[in-house]
Formats: sequence, structure tokens, C-alpha cells
Amino acid sequence: MSSTTRLLVLGVVRIFQPVHGYDVRRELMSWNAAEWANVAAGSIYSALKTLAKDGCLEVVDTGRVDGKPERTSYRLTARGEQELAEVLHDTLWTVRMPVDPLLAAISFMGYLDRRELISALEARAAQIEGQLKHTAFVIDAIDGRDKPLHVREMMRLIAARVGAELAWSREFRARLEAGEYRTREQPTALDDGDRRPMSDATGGARSDQAALAAAPTRRRARRAATKAASPAKATRPAKATRPAKAARPAKAASPAKAASPANAASPANAASPTRAPSRR
Repeated sequence: MSSTTRLLVLGVVRIFQPVHGYDVRRELMSWNAAEWANVAAGSIYSALKTLAKDGCLEVVDTGRVDGKPERTSYRLTARGEQELAEVLHDTLWTVRMPVDPLLAAISFMGYLDRRELISALEARAAQIEGQLKHTAFVIDAIDGRDKPLHVREMMRLIAARVGAELAWSREFRARLEAGEYRTREQPTALDDGDRRPMSDATGGARSDQAALAAAPTRRRARRAATKAASPAKATRPAKATRPAKAARPAKAASPAKAASPANAASPANAASPTRAPSRR
């Protein structure tokens, strides 16, 4: 649960306690909290259960009224009062940068055509101008009955932040029209410096290896300069070679064993005389 959701749920319970979760959800939706705080309706019930588990809320009653689904009523505990005060003071006194997806898109604007960038900025400016006109009518219509009066200041703050993009957008479009920054169809621009180009002369994307070989970045250049300026480390003397071991003398050849005389032919082996044919 974000600190914003924690603050909103604790605060609404503090205003209307004891209060059902349904009434907390309906009140926050009337503040348009889903738009500027990213608080979904379903997450409110989950936040109530979590805060009760943490000891910041206590269950007052659980029951049904007029046959309606079971509803649980909550109110702040002493710990919840302290938590609300701490989160409220921290949020009010701490400046945090709002999350804006446009910042991520600007990081990769070099992959787009210059004409598309300028057209997109013009379209965004037109949308913002329309939103500001609509917001002015909404603020004038808030009378404190359907929406609390403080919602007017919330919407004025949102309008001021959104409207600030108009002045920046006009100046940024002028810089793009003057040729600043590199774009897809124009790889070289006024402020490229020694950064590697995003694309080659024909407009096709280079491989990372070719681009790095063609133009090293500032970081690599600084690293090389620092390395050249630093004194070279003394080389470690080579280890003395160990003298080769003396060759062990070869063993004297043992006298060949005397060849054993050929076994004399045994009488059994001697050829027996041919028996003369018997005469009848």
C-alpha cells in the first residue's frame, strides 16, 4: 500500500467515523482520487483490512441493514491517529517529483522523425488547453454538496502542473524547428558533440560495435586520458628459472639371459621307425 492510499483511507475514516468501507470508497471516488492518486476502488477495501490488521483501525460493527450485504464499520485507534498525523506531516513537508511518462518518451525522441515530434507536441498542447477549460467549469460547479470544497484546490493544483507544460512545449518546439537535437532522419545535430551517431549516413541503424568503433563516448575518452596520465605500474621481476635436474644415469643393461638350449628331442618325440608291412 502506498503512503498516499494510507493517508487517504485513514483521513476519510477520521472524517466520517464510524464509517463503512462502501462510504469510504464513494467519498474517495467523488474526489477523483482514481485519477490523481491512482487509488482503484477495489484497493480501498484491501487497505481497510490491512490498516485494521496493523492496529490503525478497529472494527466497530459488522451487520446487515435492510437486507443489504454485510458491511463492516471502522474507526481509528490511538495508533491510527498517530499514523495519520505522521503521514500527513511527511506528505505536506516533503517535495516529491510526480511520475510523468513523458520524461521517458523524451529520452528516446531521437528514434522519431522531427516532424512527428513537433506534431505530437502541438497535439498535446491542444489537449491540455481543452482540459484546462473543462477544469475551470468543474471548479466553478463545486458547491460543497456533492464534492467537498477542498476539491477545488486539488483541481487547481493539478491544472497548474498540467498547464506548466504549455510554456515548455512552445519553447521545445522552437528548439526542434531550429534544428537542435538529433532525430531519426538527421543523425548529426547542433549538440551532438563527440557522441556516437544514432544512425549512419543512409539513415539505417548501425550496429553497436560499428558505432562504438567510429566514435567513442566521452566516458571512454576520459578513462583513456586518466589511464595515460597515471604512472605506469612497475613490472614485477620475472622469477628466476629453476635449474634443470641432472639427468639420472641410465641403468646398466642387465646381461641377457643365456638362451636355454633347445630342448633335446625326447625319445617320445623321436619319430618311430616305419613298420614294415606284414607278409602274409
